[in-house]
Amino acid sequence: MSPIPRRSLLKAAAVAGAAARFSWALGARDAQAAPRAEAADADPVTLDWLEDGGLGAAPGSTVGVPWPKGAYQEDQTFALTDENGKAVAVQSWPLAYWPDGSLKWTAHAVTSGSGKLTLTAGAPAAPDKKVTVDESGGTIAISTGVITARIGKAGSTLIKSVTRGSTEIAKNGRLVLIRQPEIEDEDQGTVKTERFDGAISEVTVEQDGPVRAVVRIDGKHRKGDRGWLPFSIRLYFYAGADSFRMVHTITYDGTQEPGKASGDFIRGLGVRFTVPMRDAAYDRHIRIGGEGTGLLREAVQGITGLRRDPGAAVQAAQYAGQKLPDPSTWDQRVTTRLQYIPHWGDYTLSQLSADGFTLRKRTKKGYGWIGAGGGKRASGFGYVGGPSGGFSFGLRDFWEKFPAQLDIRGAHTDEAEVTLWLWSPEAQPMDLRFYHDGMGQDTYAKQLEGLNITYEDYEPEFGTPYGIARTSELLFWANAATPTPDQLADQVKAVRTLPQLAAPPKQLIKAKVFGPGLYSEPDRSTPAKAKIEDHLDFLFTYYKDQVEQRRWYGFWDYGDIMHTYDTVRHVWRYDIGGYAWDNSELSPDLWLWYAYLRSGRADIFRFAEAMTRHTGEVDVYHIGKWAGLGTRHGVQHFADSAKQQRIANTTYRRFYYFLTADERVGDLMRANVDSDETFLVLDPQRKVRTDPYTPDRHALSIGFGTDWSGLVSAWLTEWERKGPKWEKAKARVLSTMEGIAAQPNGFVQGSGLYDLDTGKFAVADKPVVSVSHLSAVFGLNELCAELNYLVDMPKFKEAYLDYCRYFNATKAEQKARYGSDFGSLLLFQGHSRLDAYAAVQTGDATLAKRAWSKFYNSDGYSESSPWKTEPLSGPATLVAGSEAAWVSTNDTALYGLAAIEVLALLGDKMPS
Repeated sequence: MSPIPRRSLLKAAAVAGAAARFSWALGARDAQAAPRAEAADADPVTLDWLEDGGLGAAPGSTVGVPWPKGAYQEDQTFALTDENGKAVAVQSWPLAYWPDGSLKWTAHAVTSGSGKLTLTAGAPAAPDKKVTVDESGGTIAISTGVITARIGKAGSTLIKSVTRGSTEIAKNGRLVLIRQPEIEDEDQGTVKTERFDGAISEVTVEQDGPVRAVVRIDGKHRKGDRGWLPFSIRLYFYAGADSFRMVHTITYDGTQEPGKASGDFIRGLGVRFTVPMRDAAYDRHIRIGGEGTGLLREAVQGITGLRRDPGAAVQAAQYAGQKLPDPSTWDQRVTTRLQYIPHWGDYTLSQLSADGFTLRKRTKKGYGWIGAGGGKRASGFGYVGGPSGGFSFGLRDFWEKFPAQLDIRGAHTDEAEVTLWLWSPEAQPMDLRFYHDGMGQDTYAKQLEGLNITYEDYEPEFGTPYGIARTSELLFWANAATPTPDQLADQVKAVRTLPQLAAPPKQLIKAKVFGPGLYSEPDRSTPAKAKIEDHLDFLFTYYKDQVEQRRWYGFWDYGDIMHTYDTVRHVWRYDIGGYAWDNSELSPDLWLWYAYLRSGRADIFRFAEAMTRHTGEVDVYHIGKWAGLGTRHGVQHFADSAKQQRIANTTYRRFYYFLTADERVGDLMRANVDSDETFLVLDPQRKVRTDPYTPDRHALSIGFGTDWSGLVSAWLTEWERKGPKWEKAKARVLSTMEGIAAQPNGFVQGSGLYDLDTGKFAVADKPVVSVSHLSAVFGLNELCAELNYLVDMPKFKEAYLDYCRYFNATKAEQKARYGSDFGSLLLFQGHSRLDAYAAVQTGDATLAKRAWSKFYNSDGYSESSPWKTEPLSGPATLVAGSEAAWVSTNDTALYGLAAIEVLALLGDKMPS
């Protein structure tokens, strides 16, 4: 290719960020597509919180809301009210437009609320305390009206200070990286480490209020002349909040070679702040989260449990975090001996697995640690401070993305230091070396033989982590004084589950987003429908339980699921090639998101959210020669040599972005706009081609299924968002649709020669029948349903409906239509959703009947499947639990999507 350079990505993101600050002006550009729709029905929308408790202690929440085509124009403003009709401050901006220029998605930021909120057209209420941004001088000062943060523009200090009123609560916020240059596999050797500090290269204000402000900071970790491990940090501030949120992304660009002990091994990765300590030692409070909302509640100098009693009221006040009365009022047997009570300045909580944390403390550096407790799963929350002010901090998914750690150092001095370790320095170094030596697979022929035994597509030097990324979320509070226990519990809850507003399923369905008619609310009105709903519930619950039972946790792993089960060993095939981590194979991401869209269930949303964070970051390359490509399923998320569009597919990210307006996921989608360039560098069919093929910029072989669906999804999204390249993206959407429609056999042609410069497919001079069972199962049906609704192109629609009609047809029917049958195919149940879509679009009752027949009576799951689990215990398994040995993730994703879509499209035509 020409790889997509990081500089270009940063530049594009900066342009997009600046555009977002003036986002309504963006809407002035006409999409020049279908005629403007008539004004649609735009009733008020009731927004509700995914979980009980509302916003709680979180700084704010942002929600995406879809609108029917033509409902609102680009200059529309919105108002928000609570359940009592009281105006709630809101900041709104467009996320996407319909082709006629009307609003398709809008984002709405709020900074208060505990119950349902109603969104309507109208003038927005201003917050009592606005967010302000001042970019003058050497820092960027952001004030919420309660706290002020000063953001550095250069150097290694990202956050110079956080103040509340005139009190400095925290300062010197920075990034810390510990590199270990060598890893020892045995019990000998000397461990050496070196520290790198985050160095700022670019700062962009992406939003500047009045309710929400966002600052993006990019750079690398640096020591001396070397800079590596690029980072992208976003800081979120909301009006009136005493807290702020950090979204922290790193991209791995180090070297780790299989079989070699030397390399760039991460020993620790963290975010560090300095906290001024002003109060007396006995008024300095330490709070560290344990299980649930449990807390270690101590003071640097404890006056409880002593041989002499300072007084019950004094002890109770210290435990409550209140300022103690003057020591002269205490029992003097304590007051005169205060100097002999130790000061505990250092605390560490380390979570080195998903199943256990330890907590210890010491008086100061150079002196011994003592155990202070432990448990299973810590909340990732901490606090240090006193009556004059203090700093709360938390790391989301703390135990799920182990090994993690919280450190407090020097709390007995004038300045404490807190570090939130995303990778604990007490854990083993981050070892990303490929897991085997190749086993002699030095030719394509041998590699195909390996594929035939382990299902792993191996190729030397392809199993590299270079370019994968990971995003973490952190929260910080600048407290006026030590929070009460209830306030601390609320802060813990915000760290564990970030409050999220949501639009109801009926609004998503009404707006016809994500494929008109492809999903409907759960319906148990008949026994047959109820049974399918039961099956869908069973499958989701089973995978949720398997994440826990099989411990699918860890910094790089959390969010993914396994591909196939080993019925003999009673484990998922975690160590068998392409049967291990799933990496979006056959679109489990889509199954989960459509399950959420139709139900509004919080547990499904959180599962899908974790998967989106994982698959969009870890399973995809973001820099380097394979930027824009993802990796096929395997033992390691980057192990397989199949680097393809189908895994980097923007389709999988669209849901989370439009539902939450998450900027990081927006970056991922925008980075894919030019990923057609990747076909210059890597031919996805290189091992199986029989004819000579050299990638040609003007004649690149691109499949109409897994390849094109990934490309067109990125282009469509950029067009809808009206991003920096929206006009180019729109042109490519339309030109490639036209090119596919013009092929002698349409989609059945299989692939075409694509010109990178013109964005067009050459029209083949003769018909070819080339159909794969994989072509439509990576989001093609869902995308084509959207495209057919968005773009008036009858020939494209006809070509796609023809593909839908004949995939599940008999070989005789295929041959009669195309002169040749489609060969041996699979995944008929998954393709029943194509039958259903075509049946509705054409009004063909025969197709409708076939859709249900293929859903019930082909491959995949059936009504005669067990639809239950069996108990597992020792000595058959490592951890007691359950198994459904008949379940596979391929079948689950396909059944889930088929059930959701066929029910929605043809629920009224179910067989009796």
